[in-house]
Amino acid sequence: MQSPMYEDAAQQAASGGGGDIWFVVFGALAFAVGLLVLIAIARALLHIARPNEALIFSGKRYVTSDGQTLGYQVVRSGRRAFKIPFLERVDRIDMTLIPVDVVVQNAYSRGNIPLMIHAIANVKVHSDERRINNAIERFLGKPTAEIQLVAQQTLEGALREVLAQLTPEEVNEDRLKFAQNLIEAAEDDLDKLGLQLDTLKIQSVSDDTGYLDSLGRPAIAQALRDAENAENQAMQEIAQAQAEATQRAEVARAHAETNIQKKNNELRRVKAELEGEAAAVEREADVAAKTARASAEKELQQVRAALEKLRLEAEVVIPSDYDRRAKAIRAVGDAAPTKENGEAAVEVLRMMSAAWAEMGDQARELYVIQHLEEIVGTVVAQLGKVDIDEVHVLDQGDGSGLSSYAATYPKMVAEVMKALRETTGVDVPGILSGAGSNAQSSGNAPSLPGRRI
Repeated sequence: MQSPMYEDAAQQAASGGGGDIWFVVFGALAFAVGLLVLIAIARALLHIARPNEALIFSGKRYVTSDGQTLGYQVVRSGRRAFKIPFLERVDRIDMTLIPVDVVVQNAYSRGNIPLMIHAIANVKVHSDERRINNAIERFLGKPTAEIQLVAQQTLEGALREVLAQLTPEEVNEDRLKFAQNLIEAAEDDLDKLGLQLDTLKIQSVSDDTGYLDSLGRPAIAQALRDAENAENQAMQEIAQAQAEATQRAEVARAHAETNIQKKNNELRRVKAELEGEAAAVEREADVAAKTARASAEKELQQVRAALEKLRLEAEVVIPSDYDRRAKAIRAVGDAAPTKENGEAAVEVLRMMSAAWAEMGDQARELYVIQHLEEIVGTVVAQLGKVDIDEVHVLDQGDGSGLSSYAATYPKMVAEVMKALRETTGVDVPGILSGAGSNAQSSGNAPSLPGRRI
């Protein structure tokens, strides 16, 4: 536990710290408010001149750049200055352009001719330091309309003064000179007023008596006469020029027609020459074409003949030649086996003849015996070719019909053997009946080529 003495000290410290914070906050607020008030006061006391105005500070003595002491000070051209409160006053004077309409009626010129002049002038408060003081002393606090009226009256007086020194002819003929004289006459008066004349233009010069019109009538008449004379002379010159132009045109046309005729003649001549040359060339071309056509036809016939010859050779000669050669080759090929077979057959026959000569009379029998199977097969084959559809056997009741039919085939074989003996001289049954004895008697007789039984 803390003692009561410590608690009292903590409370006193806390209460003292809170008072310091509030003091700082109030001090900051007071400083900010004071700063804002100072800024507002400085803003209210600071005056800045616009480019088209001048500020006049008055309330105390001011010394100019040339040492002159005045009761006011001029601040212009965008400069600034602080106003001393309760001691100085600030006024503004406008330096913008002021248009002035100058109209003078019954202003007598030299020669007592009354004229009416209308001019437009542009004036403003002077920018010169010395002359602006004159404007401040005369027009400070005055409205622009009053300054405009003073400038108008001053210019009208100067205009009457200048007009009295000039004749209407001089005023009307040379308005620039008239305006320049007016500017020079009004310059001193405007300087005293602190005003500056920027421009002045004469709009019109007229009179009610018709003097200026009468001055213009002779000039107008002379101008009309001159214009009429000039027009007549111009018409004469135009007519003369037209006549000359027409004549030149006729001459040029005739010359052109002559040239055209010459050119046409030349053209016809050249055309005739060209047509003759073209005809000659065409004839030559026709002759050359006919010659070329004949030559081409001849060559074409030759080519056709050659082609026909080649076609005949290809379709007739060459195939027939090839067929002939093929047949010869085929004949040679076909004859070769025949020749070989003939030679072989001759050799066989020769050998068989030699064998038969060696064997004597038994050679034929041996040959038949060796080929007996083939002979019998041939006979049977020939009998097999006999087509018998039906056989009707008539029997007498003793069974002889069937035996007669069965004996038919051996009889047929015997008839065939008989026919073979009659045609070839080979008696097969006889050879077969004596084959056993002949074979035993022959012993080791040589055998002929063929099949043995």
